[in-house]
Amino acid sequence: MAYLQPLPTEVTPELSDIFAQFEAILGFVPNSLLTMQRRPAIVRAFGQLTAAVMDPKGMVDPGFKRLLAHFASRAAGCQYCAAHSLLAAGISGVEDERLEAIWDYQTSPLFSEPERAAFDFALAAGSVPNAVDDELMDRLKAGWSEEQIVELLAAVCLYGFLNRWNDAMATDLEEAPKELGDRLLARGGWTGGKHVKSNGDT
Repeated sequence: MAYLQPLPTEVTPELSDIFAQFEAILGFVPNSLLTMQRRPAIVRAFGQLTAAVMDPKGMVDPGFKRLLAHFASRAAGCQYCAAHSLLAAGISGVEDERLEAIWDYQTSPLFSEPERAAFDFALAAGSVPNAVDDELMDRLKAGWSEEQIVELLAAVCLYGFLNRWNDAMATDLEEAPKELGDRLLARGGWTGGKHVKSNGDT
């Protein structure tokens, strides 16, 4: 059960535009923001950062950046964000086949060598301690421009904030990402963890 309960969107009507932004990304306003709205300026700043990092006019497709967010969240151990990021990737246009092959990215023909390098980079950058090294960066530079690498790392760092927020708050997982996690991630050990209410919770 979450340590702080999410508040209704009506509590902070001046954030309606930010809530609409995230509803377009996920299909609902996430509990993380509904909890965070106790300090509206933080929600607004996070919305601005998200818009900049996931800008569709950037050099890396936003759906792919959300896949990177999944790997960064997996490395950090945040089961809430691991499910959320895959849900957002699908809404952003990532094909179901690629989502379903996410555990097999190293061998699946659905992913290119530059994409595999980017996923390994996200796993390494999302780890503590950070595991990015010269060899990994050389692999990344072989397939991505410097401008693209900035976008890739920005996606990892955006979710670094969310990973810590949601795991520290034990944010309750909403139904849509829970269903996706059960369907696509459970075979890799995903359970929802502290973000899913147990039978004894009320």
